[in-house]
Amino acid sequence: MVTSVPTRHLSENGALIERHWQELNNRRRLYTWLGLAILALTLFGSLWFANHSNAGKFFDRLPHFFDFVGHLMPRDPIEIGRALFDLPSPYDDGSFKYNYPEGRLYLTESLYIPEYVHKMLETVNIAIFSTVIGVFFGFILCFLAARNLMPNPWVRGIVRRLMEILRAFPEVVIAGFFLAILSLGPIPAIAAVSIHTIGALGKLFFEVVENADMKPEEGLRAVGANWIERVWFGMVPQVLPNFTSYFLLRLEINVRASTIIGAVGGGGIGELLRLSIGQGHEAKTLAIVLLLFATILAVDQFSAWLRRRLVGDQAFQLAQ
Repeated sequence: MVTSVPTRHLSENGALIERHWQELNNRRRLYTWLGLAILALTLFGSLWFANHSNAGKFFDRLPHFFDFVGHLMPRDPIEIGRALFDLPSPYDDGSFKYNYPEGRLYLTESLYIPEYVHKMLETVNIAIFSTVIGVFFGFILCFLAARNLMPNPWVRGIVRRLMEILRAFPEVVIAGFFLAILSLGPIPAIAAVSIHTIGALGKLFFEVVENADMKPEEGLRAVGANWIERVWFGMVPQVLPNFTSYFLLRLEINVRASTIIGAVGGGGIGELLRLSIGQGHEAKTLAIVLLLFATILAVDQFSAWLRRRLVGDQAFQLAQ
């Protein structure tokens, strides 16, 4: 039930404004309910289609939605730690399920790096190297694509279309193309992630440049500075904090993308995760998932710390 505000004490204009507000409010509520009804019908239609596409088994299998999680529970929780650090298992029966020590990377006769830690470092290295390449070329291309710095529409249009092509396909699709050419390993993963990163960061960068203050650039132009000098001394100091923020965000994204590409043969931890899930190795799967979560959390915390160091603590304090 819609409650109306008494309008006896309002002037004629005030009452008119009040009635108009009530009409707008009622219309907004009507549109909200219509939107929810359309969403419910769409969801019901999607579930109905999924049920018929699965020969009527979709709703029958919903109660078993979390069975996969139950199948991942190891017989002993300590097995997760043994799998993570390549320690011998008391349940070792000679199968691949408990062959934890065989994946060790020995640095000396007694000192080793656990297999999953080594592969996770490989995945992080792929992400870091790819992000650095993407930032380098995205940084160069963004100034050529910005409307306020590149008056030539042909150059600006070509650069923008190039970045659109580079980010048009997901990393895993690009990786499949390079895997067919360069074979398995981290090199195709680096190429795929770098290409997509160039297109994605280039777009984000040139949008930052187009929103920058042009007064420093105009001052440099007035004293006879060339285009490169105007960009380097007039624009880069303004946009560098935002560029750094996008770089750190993209690094987090690329860690996850490198893991996915690893599952299709791009090296790193992703391939081991795919194998452990496919073979039903509970402890190995949970150890890799735990390591992935810890790595993403560490990258996120490092990004926050680095951003705070670059911008300054005063930017994160509430105004008094």
